[in-house]
Amino acid sequence: MSEEERPLTVHHLNQLLLVCSVVLLVAVAAVRISSRSGLPSLLVYLGIGVLMGQDGIGDIHFNSAEVTQVMGYAALVVILAEGGLGTKWKEVRPVLASASVLATAGVAISVGITAAGAHYLVGLEWRQALIIGAVVSSTDAAAVFSVLRRIPLPARVTGTLEAESGFNDAPVVILVVAFSTAGPVDHWYVLLAEIALELAIGAALGIAVGWFGSWGLKHVALPASGLYPIAVLAIAVTAYAAGALAHGSGFLAVYLASMVLGNARLPHWPATRGFAEGLGWIAQIGMFVVLGLLVTPHELGDDVWPALVIGLVLTMVARPLSVVFSLAPFRVPWQEQALMSWAGLRGAVPIILATIPMVNGVDGSRRIFNIVFVLVVVYTLIQGPTLPWLARTLRLGEQGEASDLGIESAPLERLRGHLLSVSVPEGSRMHGVEVGELRLPPGAAVTLVVREGKSFVPLPTTVLRRADELLVVATDPVRDAAERRLRAVAHGGKLAGWLGTNGAGAGR
Repeated sequence: MSEEERPLTVHHLNQLLLVCSVVLLVAVAAVRISSRSGLPSLLVYLGIGVLMGQDGIGDIHFNSAEVTQVMGYAALVVILAEGGLGTKWKEVRPVLASASVLATAGVAISVGITAAGAHYLVGLEWRQALIIGAVVSSTDAAAVFSVLRRIPLPARVTGTLEAESGFNDAPVVILVVAFSTAGPVDHWYVLLAEIALELAIGAALGIAVGWFGSWGLKHVALPASGLYPIAVLAIAVTAYAAGALAHGSGFLAVYLASMVLGNARLPHWPATRGFAEGLGWIAQIGMFVVLGLLVTPHELGDDVWPALVIGLVLTMVARPLSVVFSLAPFRVPWQEQALMSWAGLRGAVPIILATIPMVNGVDGSRRIFNIVFVLVVVYTLIQGPTLPWLARTLRLGEQGEASDLGIESAPLERLRGHLLSVSVPEGSRMHGVEVGELRLPPGAAVTLVVREGKSFVPLPTTVLRRADELLVVATDPVRDAAERRLRAVAHGGKLAGWLGTNGAGAGR
């Protein structure tokens, strides 16, 4: 590189950093707007990308479907990892079967009905109709996580929808790739066998990687607390890579591995969770902005009506029927089925999947992308803000549930012990309990209490209060028992052991 070129390169780098920082600041401010309005933040980020694109004020010409697909896959791995880390096993375990059926058989029903509507009502040829049906049948993990975790819903509804959004990406990707491949589409039983095999491989590797990773992190003390979040995300990405290289479902692998890690009570968990959430936000912002750049708004006019028709079939026919038939064996109340039918939120995942036929050169792939883009934007505007109203109308809101007890563990390797940092949240039944009434196992003790910015050594008669911070020292053999006891008291009060609340199910 010549001397004349170097200042120009540095100048371009400075401009890029300035643009990226401004976009991130605007996007972060948009989170506040979306949280108040109930809209998934993806719409704001997509809008930023469109404004920066060739039809906007930024006049950036970006039309690489290949780059968009690669970036979208990478972002989706991070988003699924963050979602898995925040998924509580105690909520997912009772609905695991129903969520799995909804993510497989439900997807098949939705694909068939939506494709029929696209073919007979819009006039698309069958290959294009099947691609659109498969693309929009996947609920978006980022949209579901961001909206549902702000609405107080029954654990069964939240667990089913979150698990479905984490599971259904895998079969949908297989279907979209199969429909977008040149030549005749495989017979349905071949596709079914391929989906089953890839899901089995991805599930096995995801659980294995998550278990071994959590075991290692709990038994090896890293030299710095900041390394734990990096290690957790590295393990999750390893699960994706292992699943994909083994010709399994990498997306299912990363979600399950992250779920195992998220429920393993790892050291420095609050810091790890915060790091994952921040990285997940960055992934969402980057992914949505790039998708906004890829779309060309002036080309969308002719595809608005087809998108509205297909979206209406999907929202009012395909999704409700897939929920009803999938959940029929599980005797789910009709109110919950109605909410789950309306809560099948679409987001960036369908738009990313719509780049697959573009990369493969499928005829009409640009139109497919435009239809999916319009469908996602319009129906997200309708479904997102109305979910809280529908939950209240169906009387499914749950108010006043106590927050889970926040416990952060730091291993003291040379002392063969652990230092537990415990935060008492609002609504916790630990409020009003004396330190002696915690009845911690021998080898564990509350050594310090921080209240209103002041710290003191507690007595056995010290009464705990909301917002207290406790430091509990526990020897290595009783660390898990001490944490279980603390969670039990937080959920059941001082009589937890006698009332049958033992904290075993009080996951993170």
